[in-house]
Order: sequence, then C-alpha cells, then structure tokens
Amino acid sequence: MLDIRFCRALQVMMRLAIAAEEGSEVRSSTQFAEELSTNPSLVRKLLVPLHNAGLVICTKGRGGGARLGRPAEEITLADIYRCAVGDKPLWARSPDGEHVCMVAARTGEFFANLTAEAERAVLASLGDRTLADSVREIRALGSEPAHR
Repeated sequence: MLDIRFCRALQVMMRLAIAAEEGSEVRSSTQFAEELSTNPSLVRKLLVPLHNAGLVICTKGRGGGARLGRPAEEITLADIYRCAVGDKPLWARSPDGEHVCMVAARTGEFFANLTAEAERAVLASLGDRTLADSVREIRALGSEPAHR
C-alpha cells in the first residue's frame, strides 16, 4: 500500500494557502475532513508535525482551526514532505537473509545507498518548489475535476 500522507498534507497546505489568499485564513479539521473524504482525527494527526515545524498555526476551541504559519512563498514542498513522512525511508528494504552469495551479502548496503540517493533527488526537486508555486500550478491546470 502506498503512503498517502504527503499527498494529503500537501492538499491541506494548498487549501490553507488559498484560504489565506481569500481572507478566510482559519480552516477546521472538520472542513478538511469533508474535502478529503476522511475523518477529522486523521486531519489532526496530519496537522501535528506541520504545526511542530511552524508551517501551520493551530488554535483549539470554537472558531479555532489551522492557518499557515508562514507565507506560502516561504514554504517548500520539501518542508511539507519532511513533516508528512518523517524519518520513514522512501523505500523499505527486504530483511537480510542468509549471506550465501555476493548479492545477498551486499544488497542491504547497496539498497541503503540507492534509497539515500533517490531521497536526495526527491528532496532537491521538492525543495525547488514552494507552496505558492503549487497553488499557481493547480490553478493553471484548470477548473474542471480530473478524471480518475
């Protein structure tokens, strides 16, 4: 099963960026849950690392919710990715088996190096794009819903 935390966190952040542009900065976990077809508890779990990193500011209680912690131009997709994924590696390697040959003996180290290289490339790509860039790109794609 593919991890969807980054996609969901990015959707939340883009909605916050658009809300900030429209002057309705605070969004509740219930609003997000309805838009993402999920439950408010999952949204709150997504918001915790974003809040801890200062990307969002969360307030509790009636009229509370989340809003951007910094301008969208100052938040990179790499920032959001790191919050959503945490320390989880891009790819999981299979458990080490018996070292009966050169491949079995060296696959773990090889795969760790390959994963680290791929993660650096992903973070470099995401680090070049801001949340504001992403909102502009979404708008440029048009207003019609994409076909699944």
